[in-house]
Amino acid sequence: MPLCSPCQLRGDETPVDPARWELGYHTCLPCGDSQAKQRAKTRCVVPLNKSNYIHVTDYTLLAQLNPKRTT
Repeated sequence: MPLCSPCQLRGDETPVDPARWELGYHTCLPCGDSQAKQRAKTRCVVPLNKSNYIHVTDYTLLAQLNPKRTT
């Protein structure tokens, strides 16, 4: 049975479900959940006026897109 990559780095031997491994997820559910939460904090989708959506990863850009900012 395949082992979780982040758990192996910590010295644990947590197995990964074979069906999950075949889908390309090489982490156990707890490690995958924590990685997803970290990635969700670094991304934001912003609708622009009379335009399309933009993916923002730099929050200084997000502050510049706000038309009502005071600085």
